[in-house]
Amino acid sequence: MNVRALVGVIALVVLGLLLWELRWVLLVLFGAVVLAIALDVVISHLRALAPLNRPAALALAMAILAVVGAGLTSQLLPELVEQARELGRLLPELSHQLESLLSGIPGLAGLDPTRGGEAWWNRLLPMGGELLGMAGGAASSTVQLLLMALLAVLLALDPRSHQRLVLSATPAFYRPRMQLLLGECRQALGGWLAGMTLSALVVFLASWAGLALLKVPLALLCGLVCGLFTFVPTLGPFAATLLAMAVALVVSPAKMVQVLVLRLVLQNTEAFLLTPLLLSRTVNLLPTVALMAQLSLGALLGLPGLLLALPLVVVLQVIGQAVLVRDVMDRWERP
Repeated sequence: MNVRALVGVIALVVLGLLLWELRWVLLVLFGAVVLAIALDVVISHLRALAPLNRPAALALAMAILAVVGAGLTSQLLPELVEQARELGRLLPELSHQLESLLSGIPGLAGLDPTRGGEAWWNRLLPMGGELLGMAGGAASSTVQLLLMALLAVLLALDPRSHQRLVLSATPAFYRPRMQLLLGECRQALGGWLAGMTLSALVVFLASWAGLALLKVPLALLCGLVCGLFTFVPTLGPFAATLLAMAVALVVSPAKMVQVLVLRLVLQNTEAFLLTPLLLSRTVNLLPTVALMAQLSLGALLGLPGLLLALPLVVVLQVIGQAVLVRDVMDRWERP
């Protein structure tokens, strides 16, 4: 290895260490880009409907989002708070239902809830505490969220200047290709965000209506969790189904089975019909790729990495398809 190669390897190692130290800054920046693209989708639709410049369209979009958010909050928040309190009151009853259900299983008929059950809960409680601590820490990062929102507004206000900044850092011969690549990433990520938002809304309304028809307690809270967890495919719907089944178990085991059937029908409809239909013109992620990305970034960065795993994979898949496949592999000729 010559001196130039050695210096190059050392520079790559130093750059990798620097990026790892700045991972939270990069995560906030990428989250701001995702929010800016979501705002840009709304801005583009508003500018198509009315002759508005970008600042006016951005102000109108934020006003619409604020009004819609305030209206939904005023309508749903009191009920959600009451149902959250009700969930806390149902937890002891859920514990008794689980103990009686486990005692009815032949292999677990001799289970003593006061001894084995206590040890079982003692093993689960630290895990639950860690998860709640992680979620609470992410939710309490007010400064990071505000910074992300501010960066998103600035990016959405003048995207062309930031695009020129990226292009200026690209070699001159590759700038036309980079401009096309940025457009493809924006289109794919915007389409993915719009499709997943519609999918989550449909799942929320269908789950809420189905659970209410089944007379399951906390139908609104469980439906909202099912809708929000749609943004975390594979892992999210599984966790949301467990919550709905646990609440239904308080009523009866038969009600829990009904909720399981309902969630299986809704989730399979969403996964195999609704989401492919909404994302047919954008990036369609393989379930294995999505799951591995969530597990990897969740292990490295916690809850923020888990939430931003799929948008990052969407961008990386577009870049990989354009650069690795079309620019390298498709042009690789046999010597």
